Amino acid sequence: MNREILKLAIPSIISNISIPLVSAVDTALMGHLSSSHLAAIGVGAMVFVFIYGSFNFLRMGTTGLTAQAYGKKDNSNMANTLSRALIVALVVSLFLIMIKNPIFNASVYLMNIEDNYQHMVKEYFDIRIFSAPAVFLQYALMGWYFGMQNALIPLYMTLIINVTNIAFSYYFVNYLHLDIEGVAYGTIIGQYLGVIFGFVMLLKYTDIVKNISIKNTLLKDKLLRFFIVNRDIFIRTLALTFSLAFLFSQAAKKSEETLAVMVLLLQFMVWMSFAIDGFANATESLVGKYYGSKEWENFNKSIRYNFYWGGGAALLFSLTYFFLGRAFLELYTNQTEIINQSMRYMWLVSLLPLLSFTAFIWDGVFVGMTASKSLRDAVLSSTVLFVVIFYLTKDFDYEWALWGSFVMFFVFRGAIQSWMFLKKREKLN
Repeated sequence: MNREILKLAIPSIISNISIPLVSAVDTALMGHLSSSHLAAIGVGAMVFVFIYGSFNFLRMGTTGLTAQAYGKKDNSNMANTLSRALIVALVVSLFLIMIKNPIFNASVYLMNIEDNYQHMVKEYFDIRIFSAPAVFLQYALMGWYFGMQNALIPLYMTLIINVTNIAFSYYFVNYLHLDIEGVAYGTIIGQYLGVIFGFVMLLKYTDIVKNISIKNTLLKDKLLRFFIVNRDIFIRTLALTFSLAFLFSQAAKKSEETLAVMVLLLQFMVWMSFAIDGFANATESLVGKYYGSKEWENFNKSIRYNFYWGGGAALLFSLTYFFLGRAFLELYTNQTEIINQSMRYMWLVSLLPLLSFTAFIWDGVFVGMTASKSLRDAVLSSTVLFVVIFYLTKDFDYEWALWGSFVMFFVFRGAIQSWMFLKKREKLN
């Protein structure tokens, strides 16, 4: 079991860690220009975390459904799950491009984007929105590959995306002096190169892909299940990205400096989450496979072992943040005041991995089981508790209330999901 987990998790961890590396480079490039540039890239990127992240169901739902079909050795269902996901991805992405102006206007209002850096966020948004087709098709392809127990192709896709993104962003900012537009162009180029590679790799699965048919893709019962699973994961992801947007919105409401601090603190969460998510991805694939084949002993074993590995990774990150927190902050910005303000919260940042890793692993379990309703309810409940705690405590110390309640959001998720699984186990819906 350990070998199976590491075979899936290690490529996912490498892939996932390379994702915040791009965010780190973009943040560093802007952080050395001004606090307005740092705030603009933080908010601009957050807008797309909210928009694109809300549709991450295309990856998660596809992984769970494909993994269960893989466990049953159902080639037709494997193939047509992919085709359904690709069609939905293309339709949704083109629709978002069509309504990009209302989306940006809503983002300005909801994120409390200040006038002094709003024009920079607009420049970034107007370019990056055209990466939507590449991003959503990428979600569908990666989800399918994970469900097929292959974590290497998503790794190669991510590395292509991120290496080219970093290279082009650095060139555009430092040599062409395009500033925030430069990092947007770098991102869009990387996304399209990555998804092209993902489609080319389907040639390795010709025996499976040849089973795609429009008739089977559009079967009413299969489509209904695909949309029900993805509807619940969509609502779950919407609540999750709302929590991130709420953090940024309330920080921006206080001041540009508070926003800059939260942008920096969030980098620690991003690095940790993408690493531990590697084991969550392994959990999705293995739990889905054993749930589909009804191998209950391996099903339970895969859950238990992934918690061991996830907990070990969390401990490593906690120790790293405790001893090297300030050094990480200095990589992102040279503004001493912002660094000093951020250090006030470093002890809680250090505890964040240990307090939150259970939520990530349980997400993998629930996705693999396609227990989308339970997954949705857990995140919705945690989101409500996060917002309530913030409003109850913000008058004591605004910044502490904001960051502390955000940390508790992850604690609530892990606790609620633990209770749900212990109560119902494989009967979760």
